[in-house]
Amino acid sequence: MTEASMANLLVVEDEYLIRMLLEDMLTDLGYSVTAAVGTIKEAREHASTGNFQAAILDVNLDGQEIFPVADILAERGLPFVFVTGYGEGSLPAHYRARPALQKPFQAERLKETLANMLATAA
Repeated sequence: MTEASMANLLVVEDEYLIRMLLEDMLTDLGYSVTAAVGTIKEAREHASTGNFQAAILDVNLDGQEIFPVADILAERGLPFVFVTGYGEGSLPAHYRARPALQKPFQAERLKETLANMLATAA
């Protein structure tokens, strides 16, 4: 069984069309999306109690930074990847070692990033 077929993901993206596109890409790659949310409040709820193996986090949700949600995931020991339009240098220093995807990205780059992240977390 591949990493993809075993992984349920949380997707956090505020732009509805991008969130839908990301869900489609993940499904095509063999991942399951446990939840796809667009607000910090929803993301915090799912990050705290959700049943998933990893998360994809848009850094900027309608002007709010995702880092409080990333903190929850880190405390739970769950891997996550940042998605940002601002570049990896915009991440706080303690998160710069985490995987990050620069928008826009292709499915192949997403696949590679998730596979590496899940393999490292295993």
